Amino acid sequence: MSALESLGLSETIAAIATAAGEASIAVIRVSGSEAVSQVDRIFRGGRSLGRMKSHTVSYGHIVTLSEAAVLDEVLVTVMRGPRTYTTEDVVEISTHGGMNTVQSVLAEVLRTGVRLAEPGEFTKRAFLGGRIDLAQAEGIMELIQAQTDSARVAALSQVEGGLTQRVRGMRQALLELMAHLEVTMDYPEHDEEDATTRLVAARIRELLEDLRALIRYARDGRILREGLRTVIVGRPNVGKSSLLNQLARADRAIVTDVPGTTRDVLEETLQIAGVRLRLADTAGLRETEDPVEQLGVARSRRAMGAAELLLVVIDGSRALEEDDVRLLANTRDVRRIILVNKADLPHVVDLDEVVRLAGESPVIRYCAVNETGLLDLESAVVDLSFSQGHPRDMTFLANARHLALFERAGDVLERVVVAAESRVTIDLLAADVREAWVLLGEVVGETPREDLLDQIFRQFCLGK
Repeated sequence: MSALESLGLSETIAAIATAAGEASIAVIRVSGSEAVSQVDRIFRGGRSLGRMKSHTVSYGHIVTLSEAAVLDEVLVTVMRGPRTYTTEDVVEISTHGGMNTVQSVLAEVLRTGVRLAEPGEFTKRAFLGGRIDLAQAEGIMELIQAQTDSARVAALSQVEGGLTQRVRGMRQALLELMAHLEVTMDYPEHDEEDATTRLVAARIRELLEDLRALIRYARDGRILREGLRTVIVGRPNVGKSSLLNQLARADRAIVTDVPGTTRDVLEETLQIAGVRLRLADTAGLRETEDPVEQLGVARSRRAMGAAELLLVVIDGSRALEEDDVRLLANTRDVRRIILVNKADLPHVVDLDEVVRLAGESPVIRYCAVNETGLLDLESAVVDLSFSQGHPRDMTFLANARHLALFERAGDVLERVVVAAESRVTIDLLAADVREAWVLLGEVVGETPREDLLDQIFRQFCLGK
């Protein structure tokens, strides 16, 4: 009996494993103890699938159960457990990619008694079969959904166990502390001058440093995954729309010499130095009597309120105006980059005054026409986005669930340090250390709850 069968997962499941829509080929994945025998009932090739060696391919046709009709010409791959994605026997049918053909072949597979897989069920079986842990399973989902090269690299590292290794290392250290505390409780006479509490405090401080690094990575991971809500703001005619067009490499916004051309919020998703920006160009901020422009200004202010990063554009070819000063003052507490635009024109603005008003925000001389300052902008975006510099060195792409568990474990460990320094009883220290150990175990699925597993794997696409 396989590990999955011992858990009551005896049904054979199937689903289309490739994306919806027309393509040259599509793949139907079948997994379970009866995968080979059931598909063999509707496969006609040079030999029976049951006689094929594992991880080999056979050419043939899928026919109806009654053999009244040939449905498609196919290649069938047989992979026998446990050396498969799910750890079960797996059959993959490569069909022609027309949706009618794929659906017809899948329907015939289901008529043999195979059940349609639920979203994420193949990966859930890989987890329950012990092939991957929960963090790796989530990494697979992140890899599928990755929108940038940096997100893909970090997700792939998570799939390969980058996060798992770090978490398990911390859990091992906590386990050793738990063992030491248990021995001390059993033989208190050997605990000279509270040596155990001093040891616990020192070791927990070291673990807290590692955990804080994981928390920083988790927050950076959200930016890699989702991108930053970024808004371009400034007075009318300072070059906001030209900046959007240059970064998007397309004429997304109308550019004229007439102030107030942009009346609505224009949005574009793009990458800068591997960082995904959900970029919005807004109407120029100024006092106006035009009712339509007033609506645009109001939408600009709402977009600013929801932004995680502001690109504040100043016209370098003109002196600072009251609207510029007001904008710089009102955004001083927001993550922002100040772009002194139109660097190709004679320099007029008082740059020292701009730097003074910018405070700690980076100030970059920029030109939205000839790309002057583009590399400086890329560096500033990375510096403001990530706590550890460029994300290429990230070992995983932690998600909100991981972050919540890390933060809860961190709170517990900080409580342990305070308690150890206060010389509390060993049994109370042991209880808190164990709680942190359990919380970190939830990250990799060492202590999984069924409702949590269902929630996680339902987020996967059908067929994965």
